[in-house]
Amino acid sequence: QVQLVESGGGLVQAGGSLRLSCAASGRTFSTTAMGWFRQAPGKEREFVAASSGSGSTTTYADSVKGRFDISRDNAKNTMYLQMNSLKPEDTADYYCLARGSAFLGSDYSSPTAYTYWGQGTQVTVSS
Repeated sequence: QVQLVESGGGLVQAGGSLRLSCAASGRTFSTTAMGWFRQAPGKEREFVAASSGSGSTTTYADSVKGRFDISRDNAKNTMYLQMNSLKPEDTADYYCLARGSAFLGSDYSSPTAYTYWGQGTQVTVSS
């Protein structure tokens, strides 16, 4: 069983930055591929970014590429999402997800590819 706890959400003005954190426990972190998804009110859950267990492979949704950066500190069992140049359309609940393997796989952008979910943290970007 893996436990995931997100933090770092909040209210920020457009153009601002936030850094989300996801603390994991219950599994060797370096063997766990991780992802960030988000869900805005009335919309489906959307892929944001993902990282392999080692952190050597990362991938992003086109909507956040160049603005968001996913990283991880395997010594601290923590994954991060640095969000810059935030836009009102980034407003959503952000979720940290973990896979049962170290590899991203071809289905990394599907939430069903992940086994474990955090409780989410809310991000609101005002215009």
